[in-house]
Amino acid sequence: MRSTIWPVGAMTLCVLFLALPPSTSSAASLRVAPTTLELVAPNSAETINLSNDAKHPINVQVRVFRWIQKDGIESLVPSSDVVASPPATRLAPGAAYVVRIVRISQRPIDGEESYRIVVDELPDPSRQKKGTVALIVRHLIPAFFRSPDASTPDVSWSLKRSRAGFVLTARNAGQARLRIADLTLASGSRTLTKRNGLLGYVLGGAVMSWPVAAGAASTGTQVTLKADSDLGPVHARVQVNGR
Repeated sequence: MRSTIWPVGAMTLCVLFLALPPSTSSAASLRVAPTTLELVAPNSAETINLSNDAKHPINVQVRVFRWIQKDGIESLVPSSDVVASPPATRLAPGAAYVVRIVRISQRPIDGEESYRIVVDELPDPSRQKKGTVALIVRHLIPAFFRSPDASTPDVSWSLKRSRAGFVLTARNAGQARLRIADLTLASGSRTLTKRNGLLGYVLGGAVMSWPVAAGAASTGTQVTLKADSDLGPVHARVQVNGR
């Protein structure tokens, strides 16, 4: 049986449009905290807090997917190793609710396991009006289960020309993930590209790629990479490859 695989971007919150007529929609009412979970074995359970800021009840669904990166692309795949309890609830106006995230697998953790907790605020058909936009507000919460002796991130970088510009690739030989933000690529004193905010993660033992605009870079040269990470500043010299 083939499992559904979801591509996943770097953002932690997205809005899915179920209908697209010309109309306005209500603001998102679901709040989720914290925005990241990290558990070190033997710890196997943590909680997330849901809050309803609306003046009406909302329906919420919580699911957990294994987060993988392969060949520079990340995806979410079904997994029964980690579960949410309860997986669904209805929140009254102004109410708060606690959901437990539990790793039920008895298999020892090798390095670090990565998951995404998918929290959906589902549209209420009884409140849907003709000519309005129905929304699903989706929070994607990173969750990491790590062994105490997991090796730290060990990331090497490459920059390759593509038909659309350039692709920046990170290869992580360590067992733990690295979170990358506020990326700058420069050649000497000239800035080639600058990306503010979160670029993404490269998971332990994985390879991840991102398209970047660096049109002034030429093949065979080296550029300077600077970024912020969850472990501090990142500085690297990156070879430009490709045609």
